[in-house]
Amino acid sequence: QVQLVESGGGLVQTGGSLRLSCAASRSLFSINAMEWYRQAPGKQREFVARMTSRGSTSYVSSVEGRFTISRDTAKNTVYLQMNSLKPEDTAVYYCNADLGQLVQRGQGTQVTVSS
Repeated sequence: QVQLVESGGGLVQTGGSLRLSCAASRSLFSINAMEWYRQAPGKQREFVARMTSRGSTSYVSSVEGRFTISRDTAKNTVYLQMNSLKPEDTAVYYCNADLGQLVQRGQGTQVTVSS
């Protein structure tokens, strides 16, 4: 298993930026992929971004060009840089570690974008 600790959420105005961090308790190269999901009140959890152990990335279309997933392998940390934030980005953001037969999820961090 792996422990995940997220940070970086907060309140920001429309058009602003935030960077989320997800620190893993083991090497990112030992994890199939790191993912960011989000869940807004009353809505289903939604995939946001993914980075494989090889560094390949993918995004949900609604954040393409605004959000960037990156990593610091020396710190076992994955980031989600969020720019040009919109009120519809408001949600609890979760970091996931895809371990193959198990997906470990972090505790989540709240992101609120005011209009």
